[in-house]
Amino acid sequence: MNEKIDFVIMWVDGSDPKWLKEKNKYSTNKIDIDDAINRYRDMGTLKYWFRGVEKYTPWVNKIHFITWGHVPDWLNTSNPKLNIVKHEDFIPSKYLPTFSANPIELNLHRIDALEEKFVLFNDDMFITNPLNPEYFFKNGLPCDFWKENIFKTEDSGDNFFDHIILNDLFIINKNFDKKAFIKKNHSKVFNLKYYKRNIRYLMLSHWSYFAGFDIPHTANSFLKSSFKDIWEKEFYILDRTSQNKFRSVFDINQWAVQWWQMLKGNFSVKSYKDNGKYYILKENNDDLFNYIRSDKSTIVCINDTNTNLNFDKVTKDLINVLEEKLPNKSSFEK
Repeated sequence: MNEKIDFVIMWVDGSDPKWLKEKNKYSTNKIDIDDAINRYRDMGTLKYWFRGVEKYTPWVNKIHFITWGHVPDWLNTSNPKLNIVKHEDFIPSKYLPTFSANPIELNLHRIDALEEKFVLFNDDMFITNPLNPEYFFKNGLPCDFWKENIFKTEDSGDNFFDHIILNDLFIINKNFDKKAFIKKNHSKVFNLKYYKRNIRYLMLSHWSYFAGFDIPHTANSFLKSSFKDIWEKEFYILDRTSQNKFRSVFDINQWAVQWWQMLKGNFSVKSYKDNGKYYILKENNDDLFNYIRSDKSTIVCINDTNTNLNFDKVTKDLINVLEEKLPNKSSFEK
């Protein structure tokens, strides 16, 4: 492989007393959805993320572990492929401290050691089978598929996301002419790899503006230059988002960067089916466990959004399945 591809993962220890004290100092008397119990609790699965990376993507150049300052006790911080990055190492001081993922993600391009090509993971996204670099990047461009769809509200009732999506769409429609984009990138908008989705794209192509995009919960491939570009063109809203200590209805997030990148034509077409799967933890997780065990699985996102859950039992069962899939310690563990 001639090109270097980095991985970036963000992590927080929601039980750290120092972090909690700092967070509470800024959230006093504040009604905030980010205070929900499931927002920061630890499933105990992070080591399996590292095991999956080492076993299934050994070609990765560097892993940038983004943290408020704490690291897991078991993490081997001397691993030459691991770069521990604290918020103050790359986020401008005027934006700190922050307890929202949005300012952290939008400033990733400021990490000096980060390569131009990188993949952004949440800590609930796991690689479950061998993946080539071409799964993420091809011909020097991020692998992606045309995602245009009609905006719809989140079923979760989390209206923070609804507002953020609308803000993202505003930025996109302000900066890109839809008809000009389709004319220039016709083969990326209509492609045999999209199967029946081409019908949807054809119908939406008659609209004069972008009505929305699909938002798969998976690891996303980025060019570092895409972040620099959107900051240059839309400094005000990125600066405003970065100043928010907690998520706000005035934010934008990484989806704006991903769509911006896509509308620059900076993506190599892949099938929409080749995108992993997303699961929400529930009492019965047989479908999730079968997917993890499958030889055809790629990336799985395991989301903890269900607050009415026997959390200890469910996470114990999940860890047993991950241990079955990835029983050997990685070099990232002490």
